[in-house]
Formats: sequence, structure tokens, C-alpha cells
Amino acid sequence: MAMVVQHQYRENSIDKHLDAGKYVRYTSEQVEALERVYAECPKPSSLRRQQLIRECPILANIEPKQIKVWFQNRRCREKQRKEASRLQSVNRKLNAMNKLLMEENDRLQKQVSHLVCENGFMKHQLQSASAATTDGSCESAVTTPQHSLRDANNPAGLLSIAEETLAEFLSKATGTAVDWVQMPGMKPGPDSVGIFAISQSCSGVAARACGLVSLDPTKIVEILKDRPAWFRDCRSLEVFTMFPAGNGGTIELVYTQTYAPTTLAPARDFWTLRYTTSLDNGSLVVCERSLSGSGSGPHPAAVSQFSRAEMLPSGYLIRPCEGGGSIIHIVDHVNLEAWSVPEVLRPLYQSSKVVAQKMTIAALRYIRQIAQETSGEVVYGLGRQPAVLRTFSQRLSRGFQDAVNGFNDDGWSLMNCDETEDVIVSINSTKSLGALSSHSNSLPLLGGVLCAKASMLLRNVPPAVLVRFLREHRSEWADFNIDAYSAAALKTSPYTYPGMRPTKFTGGQIIMPLGHTIEHQEMLEVVRLEGHPLAQEDPFMSRDIHLLQICSGIDENAVGACSELVFAPIDEMFADDSPLLPSGFRIIPLEAKPDVLTTNQTLDLTSSLEVGPANGHSSTDASSSQNMRSVLTIAFQFPFETNMEDNIAAMARQYVRSVISSVQRVAMAISPSGLSPTVGPKLSASSPEALTLSQWICQSYSYHIGNQLLSSDHGSGDAMLKQLWQHQDAILCCSTKSLPVFIFANQAGLDMLETTLVALQDITLDKIFDESGRKTLFSELSKIMQQGFTYLPGGICMSAMGRHISYEQAIAWKVLAGEENAVHCLAFSFVNWSFV
Repeated sequence: MAMVVQHQYRENSIDKHLDAGKYVRYTSEQVEALERVYAECPKPSSLRRQQLIRECPILANIEPKQIKVWFQNRRCREKQRKEASRLQSVNRKLNAMNKLLMEENDRLQKQVSHLVCENGFMKHQLQSASAATTDGSCESAVTTPQHSLRDANNPAGLLSIAEETLAEFLSKATGTAVDWVQMPGMKPGPDSVGIFAISQSCSGVAARACGLVSLDPTKIVEILKDRPAWFRDCRSLEVFTMFPAGNGGTIELVYTQTYAPTTLAPARDFWTLRYTTSLDNGSLVVCERSLSGSGSGPHPAAVSQFSRAEMLPSGYLIRPCEGGGSIIHIVDHVNLEAWSVPEVLRPLYQSSKVVAQKMTIAALRYIRQIAQETSGEVVYGLGRQPAVLRTFSQRLSRGFQDAVNGFNDDGWSLMNCDETEDVIVSINSTKSLGALSSHSNSLPLLGGVLCAKASMLLRNVPPAVLVRFLREHRSEWADFNIDAYSAAALKTSPYTYPGMRPTKFTGGQIIMPLGHTIEHQEMLEVVRLEGHPLAQEDPFMSRDIHLLQICSGIDENAVGACSELVFAPIDEMFADDSPLLPSGFRIIPLEAKPDVLTTNQTLDLTSSLEVGPANGHSSTDASSSQNMRSVLTIAFQFPFETNMEDNIAAMARQYVRSVISSVQRVAMAISPSGLSPTVGPKLSASSPEALTLSQWICQSYSYHIGNQLLSSDHGSGDAMLKQLWQHQDAILCCSTKSLPVFIFANQAGLDMLETTLVALQDITLDKIFDESGRKTLFSELSKIMQQGFTYLPGGICMSAMGRHISYEQAIAWKVLAGEENAVHCLAFSFVNWSFV
């Protein structure tokens, strides 16, 4: 036994130590006792350790100094083992990453060689003697052979499609089938999640990612095939049929539905073939592509709300690494049929950056998140398990997506919807808080849920900055009473719903973080809104409101990333199955497009008015400065009791309009100045620019026409601006450039055009007049140039929502910049206007 013990602890480097010139040898019993003490009390200063040593008789004959040295050596051995294990793990990861980078370098070299060959071929064709021969040879060289028609209704035909999909996918993942360029803002490095690229020029839009993940290939395949778990835009994925491929793989026919990101375009669905197989080198592959034909899927009734999109060969290549982990390649290549959406949204459907952020990068980050949670690297608050918090985030996101889309098969229907309404109200009588979860405190007697939603265009406002402001300054846009109304539905006390006792909101909010994803792309948190009762009978009763909230996309450097703030009232008990009714904001950036005049006839005011010296900005400069556009989507959900839907609908519509107005004011305030020289200064009702412009408008009106636009006791400064803002006539100002756009309007002007201060800058002057009105305005331009003003006869104009407006008379005059003789803009006053 002594020999065994001696051999065992020599292997651990220490079984004895030299103390005052003598060896100290421990018996196996003493070593076991010391190990027990160390396991219970590893800290050297622990009083418990000293107590255990005193209580152990077998350690009584060992000097305290010798025991102290043994514990020190024991800690050193443990640190050495941990460090050695960590270094081995880091070394394995670096070797795998080095291998990945070498493969990427080889692929880039092949791509360069391919481009050089194409360049040489094109030069040769250009130097050919005959243009016809050149055209014919080019066509024969670049035209790819058409795929033979195959029967997709039998296994043999599907296997042929699957093998071809596999070959095309591998050529994109590791070859040169697509001209990949590095994703902007995603530089590879030691701390990077992976290597990301987007397509430069190909059919559809594509993105590619590759990285190292500390999970087994089979686990990764399982995670990625469960697309609704990590792809937030995926509504459902159903396997229609599945059969073995005969080579150890499986072929599946899959029907997938995805959410629409805004209220302005229909959602997309896919009918695809998915092929899962293994390669000779041990790699696993999951590749997928669209099948021709309708392929309506399991629920034909729901397909009418979707627009069929195409998935080109895409998928995942997972290769095992030596020592554990996997190298993964992801390719997403889709054609989202951008022609079927409004023109303003087409950049969103034609952007490879958006596909990369929503699908490719999201998939790799989700796998990395699961790997870190599995290894215990992630620590969450309030003692919640990572899977539980991830479920809360998914429920919030899915609930908001359902509210924005309002699918019929979920029970949603439009409620008294007029095409001219800026806020869409939908109702779901089949959905109640009792149906949202199995929570025992939910109220099954509720009549249903109502949703008010809207989408609009924002300019020159970074989405990340706006979402951060909305998160940190909730009192700037939210109504505490509305939050209290929704929160009251979660309580069982009868007096709390639907009526509420008067409460005062203190304006304070406390944000308590629960968890976040890697690189902090998404944060889950609990928000406590502080409120105090006004009634004297219950001064000590808490009126605080708790919200569960997710915030994502707050990184300003993330190109193509969507920014969201989604929240839902939650009971202070915060049970795992609490019912959630999410509301919130989504801001999606649109890629820049140059300002191109699409109208055949525009009002060239520059050539007819005395505008003074040019500002030196060319059209190219203007287009580059107006490159920050985004789509804002707002959706708020409200519970209601039976027979109360009309009252709640009116309240919801008014509240959402109030929120929109507040968000526009916030966006105007945080918008960088001087980004739009052709439009003029960004104006809001409380900005210094508005104060100055209101003075110029009134002074120029009095100078040209001889009357006062406002009452004689209007004063100056804020009082003048307030009267101008509340003036009964619609007053609008437009720029004097080659394409005159509106830069300011009072409240009546915004109501007449049915727009907002931000969206006002997207409306040109010629768009609001009919043909007769445009002719009249053209003929009166000379009079405006000579005498500075003119009276336009009554007529018909059009709002931004397409509704006709009649007006009794319109007055147009030049607005002079202060004491100078230069024209700043052109002002219009529409008298006695009304909708036809």
C-alpha cells in the first residue's frame, strides 16, 4: 500500500516536501484527510479549515507549517492543471481557426484566378474582329446549360435534385460559385464570432459565414434544422414528407412561413427540398433549395396571405475538429421577389447585408450562444436558467411579430379599416390572456386582444440611437395610464380591471438586466415603472408597473442590423409561464439610393426666383448626404372585455398616433444637423430653427401682402411659433431647389396632407396639386417672382394618403431670410380646406 501511495503522489509531483533539512512523508490516510479538508475549504484563511484540521485526529501529529505548505503545493498543482487544460483548449481552437483561415485564403486565391481568367477572356472578346462573333462567343461562354426537367413527384427525381443542390451549395460554401466580399463592419479577428461575407453580384441576395463552434456536428445539425428557434422571422416550419435517400441521408419536403418585417408588404413563404447527408471526410451537410410548383403545404387556406419566395441552393457544412468542436460553413441565398413590394421597401428585400444579419450571422451567433451556455460560461440574473430566459425572448419576439402581421389563421381581422387610415387596427376575439399561457392567474373572461399598428419612413436618424433613446427615456413617449391599463389585466383583484384607481407616475424607471446574447446584440431585462397612488385610503399600496423587455440592434456599427424594443407587462411574481402581450418598435435601415427625379415635370423654382448665391452642393453631394433612411414599425396590443372593443379601438388609435408624434419629435431632436442641404434645416415645433422660420414667415407675409398673418398681439419667439402652429389655415413651406420639397408645416398643414414632420420631407410640391392646380401654379410663378406673392384660386389637391382636399383659396409668398434679400423658401397658406 505504501508503494502504491508513493507512486501515486510522485505522479502528482508532490508526496513529500523538505522542511528544515528533513523529508516529510504522508500516509494515504493523511492524504485523504487533507484532500477532504481542501475540497470543503479551499481558501487558506478559512476558519472552517482550521476547525476541520483540529477535529481530525490523523492530522494531529503533523506540524501546522507542514500542513500549510501541503495546501500551497496543492493549490499550485490545481492551477497548473487548469492552466494546462486551458492552453490545450486554446491551442486546439487556434489550430482549427488557422486551418479555417488557410482554407479561406485558398478560396480567395481561386476566386482571384477565376476573375483574372474572366478578365482575360473579356479582353480577348473585345479585341475580336467581328462584333457579331464576339457576341455569339460571349453568349456561348457565359451561358450555363439549362437543368434537365426532372420529375419531382418520385424519389428518384428528388434524389437527383438533392445531389445537384449539394454540389451547388458546396461550390458556394467553399468554392467560387458566388463572388463573395467581406461583410462591412465585420472584420475577422481573435474576438470575432466568425468570418462573414455577402454577395457582390448574383441572382438574388446571398450571405456566407464560417466559424469555429465548441459543439459536436450532430448537435449543430439538430439546432440549425430547428429554424424557428433561432431565426426570429420564421413563423413556422413543417416537414411535409420525409424518406431516406439510400446513401445514409434523408430528403425532406419542407414548407416554411416567414413574418413580414413591416405592415407595408405581405409575408413570404418557401416550398423547399432539404437534403441531409454526410461526406466521405466525415462532414455533415444540410442543403436546401426551392422546388418548382405551388406546393401550398399543410395549410392551403393560410397561403393567400403569403407571397412565394425562392430559396436558391443554401445550407450548412459542418466539419468535426480534432480535439472537439466543429468548423461550420453557412450559406443563405434567397430571392425575396422584391418587385412585389412598394418601391420604398425594395432595398430591404434586395440587401445581402440584411440577409446576413437576420439569417446567417444570427445562426452562427445562436450556436455560439448555446455552446457557451452548455460550457457554463454564461451567467444570468435572478437565478433563471438560460433556456427559460431564451424562451421569454422568443415569446416576446414572436408575439410582436404576430401583432405586426395579423394573420387570419391566428384569428386576426381588420376592424373598420379605411384605406386612408394611418393607423391600422385589428382585432382577435379568439385570443385572450387565458390563451397565452397556462398561468393560473390569467383572466379567461376577457373578450380578446386588439392591436393598433403603423409603419412610416424616417430619414437621417440612426436606428440604434433612436432605440437606445426610447429605451432609456420611456417617459418621453409612453403614457403611464396605458401601461397601467395593460398591467391591470394580469391581476386577479376585481377592482383593478378594467377600472383603475388614480395613480401618479413619478417618471422614474429602473432597468434590471436578466441576460444578454454574446456581443450584447440582444438584452433581456425587467423594467420597473415607479408610480404612487393619489387616493388617501391606500397611500402605502405599490402602484409600480413591471415590464419584461428585449432590446436589440443598439450597435451603431452593425451594418444592416434591425433595431427593436419590445416589451410586455408582467406580474411582479414573474412566473416562467406568465402571459405576455408584447408591444414595441422595430426600426429597419434601408440602403442608400441616389435622388433621381422620376417625374417628367417638376417645378424649377431655382430658375424663376431670386434665391441668391448657390450653396455649392451638387446633386451627388445631396444624394450622399441623404443616405440614412429607415422604416419604423409600431405595434401596440391592448386587452379588452366583451362589448368594449369600440372604445378600446378609439383609445388605441389615438394612443398610437400620440406615440408616433412623440417618436417623430424625438427623432427630429436626435437627428444630426446639416445632413440634408437640399431640404433645409430639420424643423420641429420646439427647435430653434422653427422659431427663426416662424419669424421669417410672418415678416415676409406682412412685407409682401401688407397684412398680418397672425393677430397683432402675437408677441415674438415661442408665442409667435405657437400661434403659427395652431393657425386654422394650413401653412406649408417648400424649398426653392430644382425639386421643391416641403420642409415645414403647421399642425393644420400636417393634418391636411395627412403626414408628419419627418415624412413631410418626402413630399414634393407638384405631388399635392392636380393637373389644373399645377398649370395655375406654373402661370403664377412670374407674378411671385415680380411682386413676391400671388393668390391662387380654389381647387383640389391631394394628401399623402391619396385623399382629395378642396380649398377655397391659397396664398403663396416668398419667405426672405431675415434682413437679407435672399429667398429662403416658398410659403403657402390654404384657406378653408376640407376633405372631399
